Amino acid sequence: MKKQSTEFFLSEIKRLKAEKNAIILAHYYQTGDIQDIADFIGDSLALSQKAASNSADIILFAGVKFMAETAKILAPEKKVLLPDMNAGCSLADSCKAVDFELFIKNNPGRTVVSYVNTTAEIKALSDIICTSSNAVQIVESLPAKEKIIFAPDRNLGNYVLNKTGRDIIIWNGTCHVHEEFSLEAILKLKRENPDSKIIVHPECELPVRMVADYIGSTSALLSYTGKDSAKCYIVATEVGIIHQMIKENPHKTYIPAPPRDSTCACSECSYMKLITIEKIYYTLLNEEPEIFVDKSILLKAQKPIRRMMEISEKLGL
Repeated sequence: MKKQSTEFFLSEIKRLKAEKNAIILAHYYQTGDIQDIADFIGDSLALSQKAASNSADIILFAGVKFMAETAKILAPEKKVLLPDMNAGCSLADSCKAVDFELFIKNNPGRTVVSYVNTTAEIKALSDIICTSSNAVQIVESLPAKEKIIFAPDRNLGNYVLNKTGRDIIIWNGTCHVHEEFSLEAILKLKRENPDSKIIVHPECELPVRMVADYIGSTSALLSYTGKDSAKCYIVATEVGIIHQMIKENPHKTYIPAPPRDSTCACSECSYMKLITIEKIYYTLLNEEPEIFVDKSILLKAQKPIRRMMEISEKLGL
């Protein structure tokens, strides 16, 4: 069978979107070609907001499974498609519902704040969902004496704890991308590029955060590079965001922070990179794989996500 060209796939995706009233939501960690064909690009908070408010009949999520599940939870009447069901998340996988339910029972009387990078089952066990964009503000919106469980990312939880000083117990989970940045390699890059600034995602380990000139969510890092006066940045988050940084400020230089594994040039999320233009085409064509969430789980998970969105809207986030 003749292999189709990229131009064919791009043309057909455009046609199918119009024909089926479909939109493509893409995370910043997708490859540049996918970001360029998406109807909307964003971080987890912005994607959640867009999933909850659009006029499409079909949402194709160019991201990972927990993101597509979140879209289905917020828009249960829509058909939600994910081009590869193997596009999971190491962080979400680090927090199983049966274990987390026991963790909550062993730490009673605490408000459960869970990061959006979790399964639908974990969201259903939570009181409020947060993203890296709003985690600090979500916690600060709670009464000062309120006791909290934060899950699943230990690094983001530690960051929130340090920022807020609240009584927080943290689940011991991590993201394989943000956990693996090499402090030594980052400092070496800084010596080689003394005028550069180190910008870091809060999911990174504490030693990496401690050398940062700026710490922020994916969208915050993008915004910072646009407003800041520096001409060079060492970027400690998934490398996909650099595509948008270059598009928005092409006169600046962006250096991906290296992982500890010296055989890898930069840190990529292998799960995010399972999504391809070809898979997007066939998914739109066949309207599968489709995301389904058990109704009882969906209804329980809606409440903490909606609560996050209400707080974010109230705070202007």
